[in-house]
Amino acid sequence: MKNNRRSFIKLAGIAAAGLALAPKAMASSVGGSPVKADRTALTAKHWGMVIDTTKLNTKEAIEALGKVCHAIHNVPTIAGKQEVKWLWPAPYDQTFIDQENPYLSEDVHIRQYALLCNHCKNPPCVRVCPTKATYKRPDGIVDMDYHRCIGCRYCMAGCPYGSRSFNWGEPRDHLDLNNLNKEYPTRMRGVVEKCNFCVERLAVGKLPACVEASEGAMFFGDLSDPNSEVRQVLRERFTIRRSPGAGTEPSVFYII
Repeated sequence: MKNNRRSFIKLAGIAAAGLALAPKAMASSVGGSPVKADRTALTAKHWGMVIDTTKLNTKEAIEALGKVCHAIHNVPTIAGKQEVKWLWPAPYDQTFIDQENPYLSEDVHIRQYALLCNHCKNPPCVRVCPTKATYKRPDGIVDMDYHRCIGCRYCMAGCPYGSRSFNWGEPRDHLDLNNLNKEYPTRMRGVVEKCNFCVERLAVGKLPACVEASEGAMFFGDLSDPNSEVRQVLRERFTIRRSPGAGTEPSVFYII
C-alpha cells in the first residue's frame, strides 16, 4: 500500500512539473509519430473538419460512421461505463453545453451530433501529459504514441470535451481477432486512446474514414489554405465550435 501511495505521489509530482512548463515549450516537445508517410500522402499546415448537422443528425447515421471508424482502428466493443469510443452521437445539451438557450429551434435541439477529438490548436491534453504520449503534430493533429502512455489519465482530466477513452481491461478480449485491421495496432490495458483524424490514412493519400463514408456530410482539409474546401464551406455556412470559452480553439466546426 505504501509503495502504491509513493508511486502515485511521484507520478503526480512529474505531472505537476509538466503543467508548470510554458505551453509553447510543451507544444514544441512532441513525441515521435509511428506513422510513415509515402509520396502519395495528403499534407496540410492545419488539418480541420466541418460537420454538416443538417445532413448528419441521427443516432443511427452517426453510429454507422462510428462503426466504420472503430473497425479500421481496432476499437474494442465494450458495453457500459468502460466503453471505448472515437466517434459517437450525443444530443445538443451534451455537445454545446455552454450554448444552450430556452428559445433554441426545436429542429436544432432534437438533432444528434457527431462527437470526436477536436484536435485543438491549444490542446490542454498535450500540456498535462507527463510522458509526451499525447503530442501535437506540425499539421495540427493531436496524436498519441500508445507505447509512451502510462495510463495516468491526466489527458482525460485536461480534455474539456470528454473525447478520450481509457482501456480499463484488456481491449483484445473485446475484438474479433479474425477480422482485425492489420494496418493499425491494437492497444494494451491501461492505455488511453481517441480519434486521430486517421493519420495513417492521410499518410497514404486517403481521407479520414468517417469523411469518406459520410456521403458529403463531413468536410476535411487545410484550415490555413483559403482555397481549400473546408475554408470555402466555413465562408458560406454558419458554424459553431464546442465550448469556445475553454480557449482551446477546436479544429472541428459544426454547420447549424
